[in-house]
Amino acid sequence: MKLLRYGPKGLEKPGLLDEAGVIRDLSGHVADITPDLLHGEGLERLKAIDPASLPVVEGSPRHGTPVAGSRKFIAIGLNFADHAAESNLPIPAEPVVFMKAISCLTGPNDEVVIPRGSLKTDWEVELGIVIGKPASYVEEADALDHVAGYVLINDVSERAFQTERGGTWDKGKGCDTFGPVGPWLVTADEVADVQTLDMWLDLNGKRMQTGNTRTMIFGVAEIVAYVSQFMTLEPGDLITTGTPPGVGLGQKPEPFYLKPGDVMRLGIQGLGEQQQTVVAWHANVSGDAA
Repeated sequence: MKLLRYGPKGLEKPGLLDEAGVIRDLSGHVADITPDLLHGEGLERLKAIDPASLPVVEGSPRHGTPVAGSRKFIAIGLNFADHAAESNLPIPAEPVVFMKAISCLTGPNDEVVIPRGSLKTDWEVELGIVIGKPASYVEEADALDHVAGYVLINDVSERAFQTERGGTWDKGKGCDTFGPVGPWLVTADEVADVQTLDMWLDLNGKRMQTGNTRTMIFGVAEIVAYVSQFMTLEPGDLITTGTPPGVGLGQKPEPFYLKPGDVMRLGIQGLGEQQQTVVAWHANVSGDAA
């Protein structure tokens, strides 16, 4: 299944995408796409619904984040060797773990806001994992049993905040709108091999990033098992798994970064596409953590 949420911010409704690419309304069956639906009876109940029996959603509504109520947004850094090299950092011996603020979550096509005082806002196409079943100290061989599905994520980053302001990376990763997710959650049973997915990102129509999940240093199963050693993973939790080379920080001969008016378009094989327009910071900006 491809599960999604559509409609204005704060008023999203649950839906699914049928085989013809048509959005179908699920609100007659569930109030929202929430973490409790992502495992066991909840997911089986959704799978049993005939999409043809659901009302068609007309037009081209806004997409929200595919899951409401996620409690953690975990990220893995430097998980592609060639991206580590362009960042002038060594290949990590263990996964680099940091957190993105839940408040940075936003719809896949919503505007991305350059934070006040930013000089180095950057792009990163990434594969996202959505946890379906609680995971604590799981073994790698069992880790995928705890995954509900996968999503496309743009891990938007402010490099100066991340690396030049002291402390952890979190300051450059959790700004409002820095977590576009979606357009839908693809359940794990629809992804034959999560370690063979093509991924790409264009900036203003120019291809900047091209990669494949096969070149991840730490694969999905290893990441889930590893993170579960340090915190309990709960249904609805997101883990974004790293980016291939081609970010602004790694551009030659000189890095360059996002500016107002830029348009990012990105995708992962089987997981859909996103498109965001970049705008300057202004008052009353907020993300879409709902």
